[in-house]
Amino acid sequence: MKIVICGAGQVGFGIAEALSREQNDVTVIDRSADLVKAISDRLDVQTVVGHGAHPEVLKQAGCDSADMIIGVTLYDEVNMVACQVAHSIFDVPTKIARIRAQAYLDKQWGDLFSRDHSPIDVIISPEIEVGNTVVTRLALPGAFEMVSFVDDKIALVGINCDANCPILDTPIKQLTDLFPDLSTVIVGLERNGKLIVVNGQQTLIEGDNVYLIADHSQVSRLLGIFGKNSEQTRHVVIAGGGNIGLYVAKKLEQLGRSVKVKIIENHNQRAEFIADELSNSLVLNGSALDGEILREAGTMKADTFVSLTNNDQVNMLASVMAKKEGAKSAACLLSSDKYTSLIPALGIDAYINPKSTTISRILQYVRRGRIRGVHSIMNGAGEIIEAEALNTSPLINKALREVELPDGVRLGMIVRNGKMIMPNGDLVINAGDRVVVFAIASAVKQVEQLFRVSIDFF
Repeated sequence: MKIVICGAGQVGFGIAEALSREQNDVTVIDRSADLVKAISDRLDVQTVVGHGAHPEVLKQAGCDSADMIIGVTLYDEVNMVACQVAHSIFDVPTKIARIRAQAYLDKQWGDLFSRDHSPIDVIISPEIEVGNTVVTRLALPGAFEMVSFVDDKIALVGINCDANCPILDTPIKQLTDLFPDLSTVIVGLERNGKLIVVNGQQTLIEGDNVYLIADHSQVSRLLGIFGKNSEQTRHVVIAGGGNIGLYVAKKLEQLGRSVKVKIIENHNQRAEFIADELSNSLVLNGSALDGEILREAGTMKADTFVSLTNNDQVNMLASVMAKKEGAKSAACLLSSDKYTSLIPALGIDAYINPKSTTISRILQYVRRGRIRGVHSIMNGAGEIIEAEALNTSPLINKALREVELPDGVRLGMIVRNGKMIMPNGDLVINAGDRVVVFAIASAVKQVEQLFRVSIDFF
């Protein structure tokens, strides 16, 4: 696949890294010669220095023969115009744009991005994507990661095995015997900074970050088994009333359950604005690094404290202070990868990476075959993929023990006619089944092949 990426920032780099690893023909455009050099030095991609919306630059990048253009520059308008030019002049089939300004995404302008106007096939809003991720995490603070698949029937759950985990040193294969009615599969774990595919012989040790595929309705019970808080959040303190903080507060208000929300916002004018936008949330004007403000917000009684300012250092320090004040759990927004290794040592329960969230959404539309959903984990070290099995798939019509799965791949769950099925050696996958798969980065291309669409299909 030939893909042109406009923007060589963190998201552009991450997308280019993932796609070039799979032998796609990738070209990256950016006006910054330094960013372009950094990408060309580290990745096997072509690069062009120039304005991503200019026709001659897009032509130089090979847009006249591209399958897809992805606009992820810092400017919404550049991303939009790049897609428009790619459509009008070069007839690029698929156009994806990152758009941050909510003014463009208002429902009353819903026709703006139609084929007859600004023909963008997929719009990615980082604020909305990150906001939804935060809301999901707040629902069950015992997990450091939770993402839904197959119409919310299946969940990817990330759980840290701390010293209080009751199933430490238990062979994974014994968990099925201990909990026979629990529909969950441990698919991978992070140990000592390395992501590995699990097998039944392994045991869980303190410090492991475990990734499980589970029946969504059993997630609370699953957390309890791992010794985690499985109660839903009732009292939330949010630091930062920017676009993401405001979006999260509105979503929590819309849930209609008795969730108390308090927001700490440092800028007076912004605090007044969000106070007018919200109906049941309390807004405090002050710094999240002020212990008195944290106490006034009731942090000592909070189920979850989440820091969503645009400053990583503030988010981390505020989360540490909140835990010291008595918050049951704390999470923070981290835009940079360089601090993620510090999170466990600081006692912070979870972090949200906007780059990873945005890349996951974009990869969903890049993957070939019948790929329905993608979630990138550990900064691209692995992926959880939801795919539909077609008649052309080499997976179907044979028992799973007869299928040669690539190294680095583990099946998590199969959904057939709305019912969940745990994978086992006797199971035969049928056409139309939705399959949730875990794969390390080097095996993603092979997973695509398992769900490929043959020309005979058409």
